Amino acid sequence: MNIHEFQAKELLRRYGVPVPVGKIAFTPAEAEEAAREFLEDRPVCVVKAQIHAGGRGKAGGVKIAKTKEEAADIAKELLGKILVTHQTGPEGKEVQKVYVEEGCDIATELYLGIVIDRSTQKVCIMASREGGVEIEEVAEKSPEKILKEFVDPAVGFMPYQGRNLAFALGIEKKSIGKAVKFMTALYNAFVDMDCSMAEINPLVVTGDGDIIALDAKISFDESALFRHKDIEELRDLSEEDPKEVAAARFNLNYVSLDGSIGCMVNGAGLAMATMDIIQLHGGTPANFLDVGGGADTEQVTAAFKLIMSDEKVKAMLVNIFGGIMKCDIIADGIVQAAKDVGVKIPLVVRLQGTNVEKGREILEKSGLNIIAADKMEEAAEKVVAAVKG
Repeated sequence: MNIHEFQAKELLRRYGVPVPVGKIAFTPAEAEEAAREFLEDRPVCVVKAQIHAGGRGKAGGVKIAKTKEEAADIAKELLGKILVTHQTGPEGKEVQKVYVEEGCDIATELYLGIVIDRSTQKVCIMASREGGVEIEEVAEKSPEKILKEFVDPAVGFMPYQGRNLAFALGIEKKSIGKAVKFMTALYNAFVDMDCSMAEINPLVVTGDGDIIALDAKISFDESALFRHKDIEELRDLSEEDPKEVAAARFNLNYVSLDGSIGCMVNGAGLAMATMDIIQLHGGTPANFLDVGGGADTEQVTAAFKLIMSDEKVKAMLVNIFGGIMKCDIIADGIVQAAKDVGVKIPLVVRLQGTNVEKGREILEKSGLNIIAADKMEEAAEKVVAAVKG
């Protein structure tokens, strides 16, 4: 689960991570009022578009204001704008709120991030002198510029690891202690809140030698949100794919993709294999959808409607292996959903496993125009051929 910058900074502040003072604004008037307050003590303030995507600055979503009127004008320009960055895709994201923040005396821009390293099964703290630059770009062009410290979960983040990173980043001696304190606080927040990623880019050293998180992005492990109801309440559904939000209400694992073949499968492994074999035969999957091993007719119906609501879908493949889930339940769901929605695209169905004969019988008697298949490869060939006409 992702959250906005202003939410991330509020959470980090609780753990002692230094962040600039800011206020959220939903209207130009609110932005003007916030700017008036910040400009009393500083020559500039910053107005930032709040969307779940990186690269906002390069896309014109982060601007400096020297007067409260200028801040209001920037907010008016950004609010309602579709901001397109390298992370949003060409469709972009609508800006529904801006964050007005006090200005900062930036002497140096650095990068600091924390992720889970699956290969070592440890928390990895990454740092780089290339602050303000996308870390993916640094990793691709200059991987040697990324510094790493792996944290033993039995002892936690140690001060010497912070000093290693601080010295390697070229931080002056007078600020080393502040840098170690900053990294320790960020690590504690990361572990305590069950984060999957925490990124400070840029991490700045001010003219006075202070260490401040000028930007902050945090993602959380959704499987651990039951322990953090307060964090779960920060979820902004308007920033998420509506189809993925709808799928979550029925406990369906759904990810929207850019292809033309809708896939309804049970089991993540079979779903991945189905997507692969569609690609192998020249097609492109429109989604990943795992209805799970114990789905009922209501969930299957919801899954079917979800796929059919995607305008990109030109054909649909249902690939079910009935173990815990019985083929007749799947067939009932398909029939019910098809009658409710009205199927106007080719529908290929492959059923195998428990109660497969009952399932096939239900489909045959339904009166639906269904293309049957016995094997996976046959199903993929037929659905790709159907898309190609």
